[in-house]
Amino acid sequence: MSKIEEGVATFNTHVENENNNTSCCSSASIVPITQKLIAELIGMYFVIFAGCGAVAVNKIYGSVTFPAVCVTWGLIVMVMIYSVGHISGAHFNPAVTITLAIFKRFPWFQVPWYIIAQLIGSILASLTLSLMMDVTPKAYFGTLPVGSNVQSLVAEIIISFLLMFVISGVVTDNRAIGELGGIAVGMTIMLNAFVAGPISGASMNPARSIGPAIVKNVYQGIWVYIAGPIIGAIAGGFAYNLLRSTHKPLSNELTQTASSNFLKTTS
Repeated sequence: MSKIEEGVATFNTHVENENNNTSCCSSASIVPITQKLIAELIGMYFVIFAGCGAVAVNKIYGSVTFPAVCVTWGLIVMVMIYSVGHISGAHFNPAVTITLAIFKRFPWFQVPWYIIAQLIGSILASLTLSLMMDVTPKAYFGTLPVGSNVQSLVAEIIISFLLMFVISGVVTDNRAIGELGGIAVGMTIMLNAFVAGPISGASMNPARSIGPAIVKNVYQGIWVYIAGPIIGAIAGGFAYNLLRSTHKPLSNELTQTASSNFLKTTS
């Protein structure tokens, strides 16, 4: 190795160490973090634009059926995972971001910034849909409990558990085929929407519910869509980590860095 190559390698190592040990405001980390946040914002924007847009079109024009709405949610998440997953990790969900941080697969100092980007993307997409269509109260594209808050809370916890369980299995485990992660996650969202859509709206995502609520000023049962997904996601992540390979202590498995996958991000 030449001296120039050695110098480049030393510089890259120094930058990597700085990214691992400094805050998001450091000069060494501000550019990649900015790229991640922009990717997360854009991804979240189109997830809400397509998913909530299908909901609104179905309610206003009746040209989209319930099964088509479920398929739309699954497809748009899958498409955006493959589009920006290699940049931001494609969380598009505060509950997923928080859970990954809890199990040491995502740096805590980036969590608030990711959540802010996700919320901004959701709000901007909701504003766009409101400008494009005449969204009446009956055509509201957010999430509202159909029955009681408890029924919707239970539904959100269960489907968020499943979503995070699948995410943990297909994109944070070295033994899984990471390239299929986007398909598995998109399919899980579609299946969850089929089951829980008529009950709670199948949010699984605080930002998905908060954005439309802010734009249309509808906060009925909003706590269900904040608490439910977070509780379910944490439980799902914990459950999968109990099933990881047992040839190493569980503490080592939780901190092991996953190989290339879509939802992995670096500090």
